[in-house]
Amino acid sequence: MTKSVVLFGSGSPLIVDYEETCERLAVAVASIIRNIDCEDMASDPGKIVAVGDMPRELLALPFAIPLFSPANRRSAHRHAVALGAGSFATLIDPTAIVPRRLDAGPGVFVNAGVVVGACSSLSEFSLINRGTVVGHHLRLGAFSSIGPGAVVAGQVTIEDDVLIGAGATLLPGVHIGAHAVVGAGSVVTRDVAAFTLVMGSPARVARTLGDV
Repeated sequence: MTKSVVLFGSGSPLIVDYEETCERLAVAVASIIRNIDCEDMASDPGKIVAVGDMPRELLALPFAIPLFSPANRRSAHRHAVALGAGSFATLIDPTAIVPRRLDAGPGVFVNAGVVVGACSSLSEFSLINRGTVVGHHLRLGAFSSIGPGAVVAGQVTIEDDVLIGAGATLLPGVHIGAHAVVGAGSVVTRDVAAFTLVMGSPARVARTLGDV
């Protein structure tokens, strides 16, 4: 079990939720890395270290990347790996209700108050934000993010690098293609193609996208 972790990305508003989850898990935050020039958002500023001043011994610890958007999380992951980070922590808040045998890859974050149904799979560096309810047999792709308060019905497949906005609803069995975005509060009743932004109730295509 992870005993301590390095948080990589001091400028993310989500970092405070990571700090709280670590506290509830009794996982020590060894350091918080300012990976870019930004305003620090961490609640414990005494642990913040600029990336250029990062002690090499921190690279022996697992890293966590507290960034919400898939593109930002991928970029920070590449940066951490280039610096020499060798492992990444999976953090599941103890207030979350998850299956007995949840399939969760490295770098996964499940925030407070989440419910995940049975037989679900969370691929590497995927993220489910607070208060989301997910049905059985979810397949959540690598680096994909589900925003707070979303409702995802059973047997939904979400491919890699997808962003599901806050409060969105995904009906049973829908398939969300890679790099798609579902707007906040949208109700998805049918499959969504890759690189597509959908919005509304029912959700309709707003435009095509590049990387999210």
